[in-house]
Amino acid sequence: MTCPVDWPEPVVRVQSLSESGKPVIPERYIKPPSDRPSVNSSPPDVNIPLIDMAGLTSGDPDVRRVTMNEISEACREWGFFQVKQKYANSPITYEGYGSRLGFQKGAILDWSDYYFLHYLPSCLKDHHKWPANPPSLREIVEEYSKEIVRLGSVLLEVFSINLGLKPDYLQNAFGGEDIGACLRVNFYPKCPQPDLTLGLSSHSDPGGITFLLPDENVSGLQVRRAQEWVTVKPARHAIIVNIGDQIQVLSNAIYKSVEHRVIVNPDKERVSLAYFYNPKSDLLLHPAPELVTPTTPALYPPMTFDEYRLFIRTRGPQGKSQVESLKSPK
Repeated sequence: MTCPVDWPEPVVRVQSLSESGKPVIPERYIKPPSDRPSVNSSPPDVNIPLIDMAGLTSGDPDVRRVTMNEISEACREWGFFQVKQKYANSPITYEGYGSRLGFQKGAILDWSDYYFLHYLPSCLKDHHKWPANPPSLREIVEEYSKEIVRLGSVLLEVFSINLGLKPDYLQNAFGGEDIGACLRVNFYPKCPQPDLTLGLSSHSDPGGITFLLPDENVSGLQVRRAQEWVTVKPARHAIIVNIGDQIQVLSNAIYKSVEHRVIVNPDKERVSLAYFYNPKSDLLLHPAPELVTPTTPALYPPMTFDEYRLFIRTRGPQGKSQVESLKSPK
């Protein structure tokens, strides 16, 4: 299955709207009252779990076991955690390139721009479409991509073992080495009416694992925790790991994808880098048979990532309702 590539309406760069100096945002960006950020109180900050991945290669089995347990608990309780990594440095400055999530005509839009750099499968990678400036960008993104793909493979093995599956189960379910991997540069321009819109609407990531380098200087990422939106305080030199909907499906909801959104700022721009580690697009994904029992039946029907991605893109971000709507009737 292929996804439509033509939008029904012109794509507008939010950066150009921000730089116009107009004090009012276009109606297309105004969210329904129930979806707007609260202006009456500041949401609490939250320190999400921070895990040192070096523990996985420790010669001490107790240290390794503790690290494995920390990852498992974070996947079960949060769907979200941070890992310390030597290459997890803060992003610098990028230009916005246009925005569109959800392609129904008349859809309410988010106050953000983004730009994709595809790495895998190799047939989608085109260095000519990668920015040429700064001159080191292509080399840095190439090296960063290799590190993220390696980290994704390590985490899939950890997830598999923690779920009681064969160590290579999830990697094989993702397609072995034939996974999808791409970097999205997110740019959130200054907004004159941040109380009326969002940089990115509430959603869970549709794919497998998302590795996020947040902006350490400007907050904006929020997660839903106990029915309340809380602002994430990123640790310095750490990378945020999001569990995506496909891990929720494959684990039969033992691990749950995290609902999150992005708020915008009236005075400061914000940049983040999201790296998506996804299953091969045409493989059927379903709960692992080992996790299905008479008392815990399969919650989700088989579906390819392409089919699910089209389902998501047609409607745009809608919290956790999309993956939850796929649950099989009991």
